[in-house]
Amino acid sequence: MKTRHGLAALLVLLAPGGRLAAQADAGARPGVLTDPAKAEWVRPLASLLVPGTGQLLGGRARGAVYLVAEALLITRTLVLSSEGQREQDRYRELAFVVARGQYQPVEQDTVFEYYEQMGRYVESGPFDTDPGPDFVPPDDTRTYNGQIWALARTTFFTDPDNEPPPASAEYQRAIEFYRSRAIGPNYQWSWRNAGLEQDLYRQTISASDEAFREATTTLGVLLANHLLSAVDAFVSERLSRPDREVTLRTGLLPQRRHGASPAISAAISIAW
Repeated sequence: MKTRHGLAALLVLLAPGGRLAAQADAGARPGVLTDPAKAEWVRPLASLLVPGTGQLLGGRARGAVYLVAEALLITRTLVLSSEGQREQDRYRELAFVVARGQYQPVEQDTVFEYYEQMGRYVESGPFDTDPGPDFVPPDDTRTYNGQIWALARTTFFTDPDNEPPPASAEYQRAIEFYRSRAIGPNYQWSWRNAGLEQDLYRQTISASDEAFREATTTLGVLLANHLLSAVDAFVSERLSRPDREVTLRTGLLPQRRHGASPAISAAISIAW
């Protein structure tokens, strides 16, 4: 009982404008809340912070259900997040060692979209196919960079099958588009002769996505458990007080409209 009243006092102090008034008469128990308007928020706030505590403070055993659900949901969220991170580390290691290893990469990590494209294309393709000073994007549309250059041609060239002069505005816009989206030399990849590894890579990236997605869903249920417990505690607190009653009023009201037959409408009001 001492622990219950102590927790209730702490939560009221945290509430906006909340205060704890000690009983002055000899027959009162110390720590009992004397302001009904403040006291009715203690248990809902307790349940909002830790689901089930508001119900347990009120002597309602169902608070244990909220607490157990909270523990299970937190555990499930942590397990799924850990699994997603483990699979993420695994597919990034596969990409770095197998697909990118032959290019002697310096940087290991980058944005997630890059890893998605690695699962869709066997190789990135060269960034520049001209060994000299000129810049010439690749034409092989089986590679990622080749697809980006084809998209640039379709977007900016008047005739995608005929390149305009390199000095023209449309060609320069296409080159700028390609440079901003193509895979540079340090991030090139190739799954040539490593088909099994690429299949494993796709499965691993899918497993990581699924684990993170389930963790997010479980986190949403976890938050819902907080809200549901708080609402339950608030309703129970309101209904359990002797000065509260629930009144349900119903009635049928006639309505008249200009040029129309009388209509009947139903009204329901709830006071508590």
